[in-house]
Amino acid sequence: MDKFVIQGGQRLTGRIRVEGAKNAALPLMATSLLTNEEVKLTNVASLADIASMRKLLNTLGVETHIGDDHVSMQTTDPNAIEAPYEQVRTMRASICILGPMLARRKKAIVSMPGGCAFGDRPVDLHLRGLEKLGAKIELKNGNIHASADRLKGATVFLGGPFGSTVLGTANVMSAATLASGRTVIESAACEPEIVDLADLLISMGARIRGAGGPRIVIDGVDELAGTNHRVMPDRIVAGTYAIAAAITNGEIVIDDFPYDSLLAVIDRLALIGVNVHKITPDADERCCTVRVTSDRQLKPTVITTQPHPGFPTDLQAQFMALLCHAQGNSVITEKIYPERFMHVAELSRMGAQLLRHGPTVVVSGNGHLVGAEVMASDLRASASLVLAALAAEGETTVNRVYHLDRGYQRMEETLRQLGARIERVKKPVVTNDGSTLGAGMAAAAAQSMQEEG
Repeated sequence: MDKFVIQGGQRLTGRIRVEGAKNAALPLMATSLLTNEEVKLTNVASLADIASMRKLLNTLGVETHIGDDHVSMQTTDPNAIEAPYEQVRTMRASICILGPMLARRKKAIVSMPGGCAFGDRPVDLHLRGLEKLGAKIELKNGNIHASADRLKGATVFLGGPFGSTVLGTANVMSAATLASGRTVIESAACEPEIVDLADLLISMGARIRGAGGPRIVIDGVDELAGTNHRVMPDRIVAGTYAIAAAITNGEIVIDDFPYDSLLAVIDRLALIGVNVHKITPDADERCCTVRVTSDRQLKPTVITTQPHPGFPTDLQAQFMALLCHAQGNSVITEKIYPERFMHVAELSRMGAQLLRHGPTVVVSGNGHLVGAEVMASDLRASASLVLAALAAEGETTVNRVYHLDRGYQRMEETLRQLGARIERVKKPVVTNDGSTLGAGMAAAAAQSMQEEG
């Protein structure tokens, strides 16, 4: 398994572009199951999760071709209806194939998706939503068995104890495009990735309005066509690199920055003393080019994660690393995944002063972290540790960085381009008998350990 070795203390400067969003691309890829025509996506990042979704779609009779920044998909076998455990367990987002496959192929057998390192994220809202549309759902031997001659429009409520479900909204909205009649999704997720999915479905011939708000209305059609679509930039990647500029007292120009999708983040950054200044708008009015700089002394703040347009849970860990350098006490409360604090113990190894009580962590900023050997536990926790290492004194080794490859396109190359002293080191996997695995077997072992969705 690979690791990063990082020499801290380098001020980051330069210019980068935000890659396509992983969390948008995966449900977009699943829409290829809704039509027999070609669906082509551009601005697709080269990520482990994208490769996993391609492999899953191939299993389901979809032929895929990938280029430098695009992927094209077309169904060749519409009779394949089973997504096996071996494919689904590596990422929770695999569940987004359920709605499209059920709507188009009338049956779907999908293994229950794997859990994640920071707590359960059940799919009960997905299943209840599809049942409202007339699907028959059974759970057998760890698999979801879903069937329906044709789905029928209905009013579906998707609110849960921690807010709306993003993948559940994607599943029900995609399925409803081919249902008979009108579907109304109440308490729909408002995330920009849902808007991006709706835009693609509309370009395929779907009739959808209200995406981006809590009430989405879908009038079903008989069939959908193929389309070309550009994946939105990744707001979590954008936020991560903005924090990288701030934590190193650097200056980074970021192109394709999804400004309107990050207003809550930009608000907190401004309070801390980090400036995100628009330079020029991009061709897409929802994006722009920004320059990120920071004050020499950062101020503490209070952060509570919430569903969009609130502060995103996927940037909570990265902000915790930044707030270790603020002058005073900050408070972070996690309202989406209350157990999402695997990074706390590892940041503490680097000298962070953190006190956790339930879903809340108090960060006592002292402005001084020291290098240490740490272990990445999930995708965003991994990014937090890398950010902390960039500003720490001395050398930090971040183990198990395969998590990062799931959501950041060659992060070490991007950071090196900005002046970071970071190297990827190939680390052999040692078996119980003391022998080591070759590169291919080591990669397979790392893949088998992936838990977070």
